[in-house]
Amino acid sequence: MTPARPKPDALHEAQDRFVATWGQMGSAWGISRTMAEVHALLFISGDALCTDDVMDRLQISRGSASMSLRALLDWGVINRTHKRGDRKEYFAAEQDVWTMFRAIVRERMKREVDPLLASLFEIRDMTGGLGAVGADHNARLDALLLFFEVVQTFGHRFISPAGEGLQAAADILNKADAP
Repeated sequence: MTPARPKPDALHEAQDRFVATWGQMGSAWGISRTMAEVHALLFISGDALCTDDVMDRLQISRGSASMSLRALLDWGVINRTHKRGDRKEYFAAEQDVWTMFRAIVRERMKREVDPLLASLFEIRDMTGGLGAVGADHNARLDALLLFFEVVQTFGHRFISPAGEGLQAAADILNKADAP
């Protein structure tokens, strides 16, 4: 006996709940809730949707939908696509979870860790000529710099677009925790 297929209403409700949950998580990560919800809709539906479809489903303005889609394209987690015989642009989310998270981590490294490192180096250089007075200050900065350089090196090594590094790292860590 085959299991009963879920009613379309149940599927729609589950998708809406996923979109809301993903939007809430995105805003906790410092990403626009709407941008996260647009991404969630494209991911969970598994279909390419046009801007009008996104607007209708999420009840958002054209401007908000367009800005979110543009940002998601910049992050590399969605792609533009076209449907034969239709002049509209369609958008589809990356469906491979590992590829999607590599793109997210890569973008966060570029936007957050790389500028932080540059600022920390500049701050340390400001006090380099202060002798003993600046030595303690710079020792603390050097410890912080070392940490973030390791994070940066790890990140760049394991999140390359073509690599399987993030999944390999997760597998290694998972095996280390296994009894």
